[in-house]
Amino acid sequence: MSSLTEKDRPIVQLLLSAGTCPRCIFRFCRVGSQTLYRHPYKDLMKDLKQFLEGNQEEEDRACFDVADPPCKRFRHGHTEEGADDLNQNGVLSQIPLANDGNADVENSDVENSAVEVCNVCLGILQEFCEIDFVKKMCEKVNSSDFQFTSFVFSVSLPPQLSVREHAAWLLVKQEMGKLDLSLAKDDIVQLKEAYKWIIHPQLSEELGVPTDGKSLFEVSVVFAHPETDEECRFLATVCPDCFKPAKNKQSVFTRMAVIKALEKIKEEDFLKHFPCPPSSPKNLCVALEIQCNNGAVFVAGRYNKYSRNLPQTPWIIDGERKLESSVEELISEHLMAEFKADSFNFSSSGREDVDVRTLGNGRPFAIELVNPHRIHFTAEEMKGFQQTINNSSDKIQVRDLQLVTREAIGRMKEGEEEKTKTYSALIWTDKTIQKEHIAFLDDIKELKLDQKTPLRVLHRRPLALRCRIIHTMKSQYIDEHHFRLHLKTQAGTYIKEFVHGDFGRTKPNIGSLLNRTTDILELDVESVDIDWPPALEN
Repeated sequence: MSSLTEKDRPIVQLLLSAGTCPRCIFRFCRVGSQTLYRHPYKDLMKDLKQFLEGNQEEEDRACFDVADPPCKRFRHGHTEEGADDLNQNGVLSQIPLANDGNADVENSDVENSAVEVCNVCLGILQEFCEIDFVKKMCEKVNSSDFQFTSFVFSVSLPPQLSVREHAAWLLVKQEMGKLDLSLAKDDIVQLKEAYKWIIHPQLSEELGVPTDGKSLFEVSVVFAHPETDEECRFLATVCPDCFKPAKNKQSVFTRMAVIKALEKIKEEDFLKHFPCPPSSPKNLCVALEIQCNNGAVFVAGRYNKYSRNLPQTPWIIDGERKLESSVEELISEHLMAEFKADSFNFSSSGREDVDVRTLGNGRPFAIELVNPHRIHFTAEEMKGFQQTINNSSDKIQVRDLQLVTREAIGRMKEGEEEKTKTYSALIWTDKTIQKEHIAFLDDIKELKLDQKTPLRVLHRRPLALRCRIIHTMKSQYIDEHHFRLHLKTQAGTYIKEFVHGDFGRTKPNIGSLLNRTTDILELDVESVDIDWPPALEN
């Protein structure tokens, strides 16, 4: 076995006699050849046997350094047909015995005896590397009906695997110390990494698509083990501060908490509580769950709202819905159906009140579609979705509907304070007015306001004093008690409060400027001046 060298011989002997599987032995021998881990399990056992047989005299010399050397025990018990021996843990040794080097390897005990569960990986690198399990994963993927062109694979392991690996590492480190060699924990090939080396090509072949670390489609398997709490409990006694109960966790023994405790615990304390080498497990791991998930897809556009009785988001107070629909629901329900998504998140460049219309080129919005089963759509298909939304209601219209990246969403939120908006407000005055009474408003530029958080939104926003700017105003006289005011303002300006003053919480205001009591009857957003998303051809 070219990947193993003479210095690995005592480590192979030691781990194999303790009940460790070949792939875990390779990990502790720092074997980095991915293809080697993919060899059939039985072939790996044969290769280890041949490696240990080597030159008989060299093997004998290597065994003298091991307490109760496994190679001696094997030979003392072998018969003409070979023998099965029990190691110090009572586990059936998985290495077949040589018939003085003449046994038929194909008919050896390696192939005829049951495979014992590895004392380090708990069977992850044994049972769950076989093609039958890979086919089971693929059946789950195919039945989930996801659309994907590549995939990324992830695995979640039982927390006590870290404990068992720690114990095996201490054993191997001690053995290597006898040879004046060292083994850092980081030198060991990670179990997850080795497992992916084996699974990736099999999954890729069965699914017919390549693996890609940047793929949005994830296939994951969650492994569990019934002895997790039992094997980790001593850590909670030695390092209680590492294990804090969490509402969404069934057990305090999470993988990260266990790793943290192992970093803190002293070697001598660890060895007092946990066997080294780790004892053979009573049970095999269980594949608790095989999951498929697609990364979120983002759809952006601009919407117009023509109703004065439609909130942007569902209007629910104390659990009671006040209005039957909302802008986000009218748009999202169609996209949810087309993308076959599990859920969605709606965001926009600002928001309007329920009684405010949004006209002109509309307000930019974005929808995150969570775990969509369909992800590939042409520009023509997106245009069709847009038309479907527009035909479904006379309260809203959308334009420039398109797929965007997560990063592009950030541009919608960039410059929230810098962008400008234009409004049209219908204003009432208690005292009669003439054109000349309001004409001076047209000459006011860059008017600075001090606005306290309006009373009407104090229930959902903190009290604060904000400085906002009215860039320009243009008045349009209607009659003695009404005029329309067109305003260009800094984003975030409360227009209603600028008109009526909000009991003096906005200074100055239209009422104070005109020396009259004023109120707002209607408000329209005429434009949101942000160049996003890119305009599309009709």
